[in-house]
Amino acid sequence: MRKRIYMMQGNIAVAEAAIDAGCRFYAGYPITPSSEIAEHLSKRLPEVGGRFMQMEDEIAAMGAIIGASLAGVKSLTATSGPGFSLKQENIGYACITEVPVVVVNVMRGGPSTGLPTLPSQSDVMQARWGTHGDHPIIALTPASVTETYYMTVQAFNMSEKYRVPVILLLDEIIGHVYEKVELPDPANLTIVNRKKPTMPFEEYLPYINDESMIPPMANFGEGYRYHVTGLVHDETGFPTNDTKKIEAMLIRLNSKLEKYQDEILQYEETQTEDARIGLVAYGSSARAARHALRAARAEGIPVGMIRIQTLWPFPTKAIFIFGQKVSHIIVPEMNLGQIAHEVEHAVRGGAEVLRVNRITGDPIDPAEILAKIKECI
Repeated sequence: MRKRIYMMQGNIAVAEAAIDAGCRFYAGYPITPSSEIAEHLSKRLPEVGGRFMQMEDEIAAMGAIIGASLAGVKSLTATSGPGFSLKQENIGYACITEVPVVVVNVMRGGPSTGLPTLPSQSDVMQARWGTHGDHPIIALTPASVTETYYMTVQAFNMSEKYRVPVILLLDEIIGHVYEKVELPDPANLTIVNRKKPTMPFEEYLPYINDESMIPPMANFGEGYRYHVTGLVHDETGFPTNDTKKIEAMLIRLNSKLEKYQDEILQYEETQTEDARIGLVAYGSSARAARHALRAARAEGIPVGMIRIQTLWPFPTKAIFIFGQKVSHIIVPEMNLGQIAHEVEHAVRGGAEVLRVNRITGDPIDPAEILAKIKECI
């Protein structure tokens, strides 16, 4: 196959990756800075036999992709801050009913309407805890256009494999930057589809609590009849007030990602072996951190970095180990320190955690990070 080499925007990489991952349904509502995803898919999905729907609002968009997924179609929606807030109740519904969906949030400044055209990383805690109740969630955070493509494919694979909503957290910089990318032949991608039931119709338990913790999922219309509800339910899918069944269901729901954590967690270590000062970064802020690391190393300062790719579940163990090796960990992020709190918790009193924060809508300058590094010498 001829090489697919492009100058591509991050948002377009999401759209193309979704199609290559098998997505055939998109429902959404235009919102800056994610609208290019919807615009591109409105043209591309019909070309591959898919469907595009512009919904009346973000709540309906989230409900539509849940419905499409229940019918067996890999489904996507994309939004930004205010729209992500509106999606939260239905994200919770997808969590408790274990419906695979992918939600892209191209982060902008907030709260409320905030900074519609400027970058932020202030939705990272909302991605984890935006919907109420204890619930499972995966959130991935790319730092380049190429990585955005591959992480979108991974988002669909993880959603299908673990039966959870997966949040792809870009920020406006990654969503709108143009970079050279070489896309793979879709035939060479590893594509994961949901586990299907093989037992007779009458024996199917849609929420069976077996050793895998991930029940097989029948698509609507395939002959398996089952109940889907946002209420706590037993293995049959029907609501229950039996305390033992309630506990069993909720423990399974919230433990399944922990069981597969080694498969889910992704992070990148750079020159951590001899580091005495550490950086922990993600998304576009990690690009600035990488430049600062190189500058510090050029001056003989032993700096290392962990770049987080799977933001939730959080790579607590890796950060803990790093925090025992270095004297300080600097966390640059375009918010007031949301992930710095997680890093402080993870190091358990090891390294001192310092912050470089920016909330003006401007990106973090590598010089700011380098200056903070020098304060630690």
